[in-house]
Amino acid sequence: MNPVPEFSGGCQCGAIRFHVRGALPDRSICHCRMCQKAFGAYYAPLVSVRGADFRWTRGEPRRFQSSNHFRRGFCADCGTPLTYEGEDGMAVAAGAFDDPSRLPPTVQYGTESKLPFVDQLGGLPVILQEDDPDAERLRSLVSHQHPDRDTERWPPR
Repeated sequence: MNPVPEFSGGCQCGAIRFHVRGALPDRSICHCRMCQKAFGAYYAPLVSVRGADFRWTRGEPRRFQSSNHFRRGFCADCGTPLTYEGEDGMAVAAGAFDDPSRLPPTVQYGTESKLPFVDQLGGLPVILQEDDPDAERLRSLVSHQHPDRDTERWPPR
Protein backbone atom coordinates (compact mmCIF):
# COMPACT_ATOMS: atom_id res chain seq x y z
CA MET A 1 0.00 0.00 0.00
CA ASN A 2 1.36 3.41 -0.97
CA PRO A 3 1.53 5.96 1.83
CA VAL A 4 -0.38 9.22 1.37
CA PRO A 5 2.09 11.91 0.29
CA GLU A 6 2.70 14.76 2.71
CA PHE A 7 4.19 18.17 2.07
CA SER A 8 5.04 21.21 4.16
CA GLY A 9 6.20 24.72 3.44
CA GLY A 10 5.91 28.36 4.29
CA CYS A 11 7.13 31.86 3.72
CA GLN A 12 10.70 33.09 3.76
CA CYS A 13 10.61 34.51 7.29
CA GLY A 14 8.73 31.60 8.92
CA ALA A 15 5.73 33.62 10.13
CA ILE A 16 3.47 31.41 7.97
CA ARG A 17 3.71 27.63 7.60
CA PHE A 18 1.40 25.05 6.00
CA HIS A 19 0.95 21.29 5.73
CA VAL A 20 -0.67 19.31 2.90
CA ARG A 21 -1.66 15.65 2.95
CA GLY A 22 -2.67 14.06 -0.33
CA ALA A 23 -1.67 13.80 -3.97
CA LEU A 24 -0.97 17.06 -5.80
CA PRO A 25 -1.24 16.20 -9.51
CA ASP A 26 -2.15 19.70 -10.78
CA ARG A 27 1.09 21.67 -10.96
CA SER A 28 1.38 24.58 -13.34
CA ILE A 29 3.29 27.57 -14.55
CA CYS A 30 1.21 30.64 -15.34
CA HIS A 31 2.59 33.28 -17.69
CA CYS A 32 -0.31 35.76 -17.44
CA ARG A 33 0.55 39.35 -16.62
CA MET A 34 -1.31 39.23 -13.29
CA CYS A 35 0.82 36.28 -12.13
CA GLN A 36 4.00 37.96 -13.39
CA LYS A 37 3.23 40.99 -11.25
CA ALA A 38 2.03 39.00 -8.22
CA PHE A 39 5.25 36.98 -8.15
CA GLY A 40 7.58 39.73 -9.37
CA ALA A 41 8.87 37.16 -11.86
CA TYR A 42 8.63 36.04 -15.49
CA TYR A 43 5.98 33.44 -14.54
CA ALA A 44 4.30 31.92 -11.49
CA PRO A 45 4.78 28.26 -10.54
CA LEU A 46 1.65 27.05 -8.71
CA VAL A 47 0.47 23.79 -7.14
CA SER A 48 -3.26 23.19 -6.75
CA VAL A 49 -4.19 21.80 -3.33
CA ARG A 50 -7.78 21.11 -4.39
CA GLY A 51 -8.84 17.69 -3.07
CA ALA A 52 -5.95 17.45 -0.60
CA ASP A 53 -6.04 18.03 3.15
CA PHE A 54 -4.51 21.52 3.47
CA ARG A 55 -4.06 23.52 6.66
CA TRP A 56 -2.15 26.53 7.90
CA THR A 57 0.05 25.43 10.81
CA ARG A 58 1.51 28.83 11.74
CA GLY A 59 -0.05 32.17 10.91
CA GLU A 60 -2.14 32.86 7.84
CA PRO A 61 -1.54 34.97 4.75
CA ARG A 62 -2.80 38.46 4.21
CA ARG A 63 -4.82 38.61 1.01
CA PHE A 64 -5.13 40.99 -1.92
CA GLN A 65 -8.20 40.85 -4.20
CA SER A 66 -6.28 40.92 -7.50
CA SER A 67 -9.44 40.66 -9.65
CA ASN A 68 -13.16 40.16 -9.30
CA HIS A 69 -12.62 36.37 -9.33
CA PHE A 70 -9.28 35.80 -7.58
CA ARG A 71 -7.27 36.87 -4.59
CA ARG A 72 -3.61 36.40 -3.75
CA GLY A 73 -2.22 35.40 -0.37
CA PHE A 74 1.17 36.61 0.82
CA CYS A 75 3.15 36.97 4.03
CA ALA A 76 2.57 40.45 5.45
CA ASP A 77 5.95 40.26 7.25
CA CYS A 78 8.34 39.24 4.45
CA GLY A 79 6.22 39.57 1.30
CA THR A 80 6.53 35.97 0.09
CA PRO A 81 3.79 35.18 -2.48
CA LEU A 82 1.88 32.16 -1.15
CA THR A 83 -1.53 31.54 -2.74
CA TYR A 84 -3.79 32.03 -5.73
CA GLU A 85 -7.38 31.60 -4.53
CA GLY A 86 -10.67 31.41 -6.39
CA GLU A 87 -14.17 30.10 -5.86
CA ASP A 88 -13.16 26.62 -7.08
CA GLY A 89 -10.06 26.16 -4.95
CA MET A 90 -6.59 27.32 -4.06
CA ALA A 91 -3.10 26.92 -5.50
CA VAL A 92 0.08 27.42 -3.49
CA ALA A 93 3.31 28.91 -4.80
CA ALA A 94 5.55 25.98 -5.72
CA GLY A 95 8.64 27.68 -4.30
CA ALA A 96 6.97 27.99 -0.89
CA PHE A 97 7.06 24.19 -0.46
CA ASP A 98 10.02 22.90 1.56
CA ASP A 99 11.03 20.60 -1.33
CA PRO A 100 9.73 22.06 -4.59
CA SER A 101 11.72 19.46 -6.56
CA ARG A 102 8.95 16.98 -5.65
CA LEU A 103 6.42 19.12 -7.55
CA PRO A 104 7.53 19.65 -11.17
CA PRO A 105 5.04 21.50 -13.39
CA THR A 106 2.71 19.51 -15.63
CA VAL A 107 1.05 22.29 -17.68
CA GLN A 108 1.45 25.97 -18.67
CA TYR A 109 -1.27 28.61 -18.68
CA GLY A 110 -1.46 32.16 -20.01
CA THR A 111 1.11 31.51 -22.71
CA GLU A 112 -0.23 34.39 -24.79
CA SER A 113 1.59 36.61 -22.24
CA LYS A 114 4.71 34.43 -22.09
CA LEU A 115 7.82 36.57 -22.39
CA PRO A 116 9.70 35.74 -25.59
CA PHE A 117 12.99 34.80 -23.89
CA VAL A 118 11.60 32.36 -21.28
CA ASP A 119 12.21 29.27 -23.43
CA GLN A 120 15.90 30.19 -23.75
CA LEU A 121 16.59 30.54 -19.99
CA GLY A 122 18.08 27.04 -19.76
CA GLY A 123 20.68 27.96 -22.39
CA LEU A 124 22.11 30.95 -20.51
CA PRO A 125 25.70 30.78 -19.19
CA VAL A 126 25.96 29.27 -15.70
CA ILE A 127 28.09 30.72 -12.90
CA LEU A 128 28.58 28.50 -9.87
CA GLN A 129 28.52 30.19 -6.47
CA GLU A 130 32.26 29.61 -5.92
CA ASP A 131 32.96 31.32 -9.27
CA ASP A 132 30.70 34.31 -8.58
CA PRO A 133 32.60 37.63 -8.59
CA ASP A 134 31.10 38.21 -5.11
CA ALA A 135 32.08 34.71 -3.84
CA GLU A 136 34.04 35.97 -0.81
CA ARG A 137 31.06 37.88 0.57
CA LEU A 138 28.72 34.97 -0.25
CA ARG A 139 30.89 32.63 1.88
CA SER A 140 30.28 34.85 4.92
CA LEU A 141 26.52 35.08 4.29
CA VAL A 142 24.35 34.25 7.30
CA SER A 143 20.79 33.43 6.25
CA HIS A 144 17.88 34.67 8.34
CA GLN A 145 15.49 32.66 6.18
CA HIS A 146 13.34 30.01 7.82
CA PRO A 147 14.78 26.51 7.20
CA ASP A 148 13.06 24.14 4.77
CA ARG A 149 11.39 22.13 7.53
CA ASP A 150 8.84 22.61 10.27
CA THR A 151 10.10 24.20 13.48
CA GLU A 152 8.41 24.47 16.84
CA ARG A 153 8.88 28.24 16.84
CA TRP A 154 10.50 30.85 14.71
CA PRO A 155 12.63 32.80 15.01
CA PRO A 156 14.68 30.73 17.43
CA ARG A 157 15.40 32.34 20.76
